[in-house]
Amino acid sequence: MANPRNTETLASLRQALEGQSSFYVVDYQGLPSNQIGALRKELRSVGATILVAKNTLMNKAVSERGFDMSSIFNGPSALVLVGEDSITPVKTLSEFAKKNDKGIPKTKGGILDGTMLDAKKLEALSTMPSKDELRAQIVGVLSSKLQEFVGILEAKVAKDEGASA
Repeated sequence: MANPRNTETLASLRQALEGQSSFYVVDYQGLPSNQIGALRKELRSVGATILVAKNTLMNKAVSERGFDMSSIFNGPSALVLVGEDSITPVKTLSEFAKKNDKGIPKTKGGILDGTMLDAKKLEALSTMPSKDELRAQIVGVLSSKLQEFVGILEAKVAKDEGASA
């Protein structure tokens, strides 16, 4: 008979993963409890949550979603569930790791919009701009081109007015 506590935890993990298209697995071993609390708070501020459970339970919940991640569920692991913005939580994890001398938490792998990623790909993802930063860059490029176009039109109007006088 299954342990009732494990059954509850597995049900909770299943529910947490419901509707999640992106999540990451991190190694948090070596972080004192106060820093784990600080990490939870930082992740919450960007719309993500961190869940800690037994590896076998997390692996079972993830494998039920169709992903074989058994190779990364070794040692202390935690699931980081993301909201709408999948990149900002990875950046937050990376920045948090840079703040402490141990480089913890370490990303092990994850799922991004249904695609499995290894730790190297997640690290590369952490250096990319967020959606908001990309949108701002696009707006900046478009507005500069529009300003150039308006300048050309104004020059043409001024030239035509000068020629008709």
